Amino acid sequence: MKKGMLAIVVCLGLVAAAMVGSNSWAQKTPSGEVQDEINIESPVFPKHRKPAVHFTHKKHSVDYKLKCDSCHHDYKDGKNMWKEGDKVQKCEACHTSPKKNKGKLLSLMNAFHKNCKACHKEVGDPKKAPTKCNGCHKK
Repeated sequence: MKKGMLAIVVCLGLVAAAMVGSNSWAQKTPSGEVQDEINIESPVFPKHRKPAVHFTHKKHSVDYKLKCDSCHHDYKDGKNMWKEGDKVQKCEACHTSPKKNKGKLLSLMNAFHKNCKACHKEVGDPKKAPTKCNGCHKK
């Protein structure tokens, strides 16, 4: 009888922990609620040569204190007009080509690589901010 009661208490504890922990899966921002863990995948790529990048929004925005417009942008006349609270579009809304740049508009792959790798290089620590393929594209 005691074992059965202990099992029930443990199960209830796990369910309660999951419910409390579920609030940490999303982050409230002025632009809306954002899933913390995101696999950066896109239908623009018909076939992926490397695994999708697993990205943690909270780690970048809260822990590393990156400003929203470090990643999110809406360029007009060479200036980023996007501000916190503006709607966030998926990258492929503008970056529609998988690999070929269209004038000044980077391909989706080049946009990700330029933005992410440039920031990671500024950090200067490959353990915290990898710059080599397998550092972000993990198997």
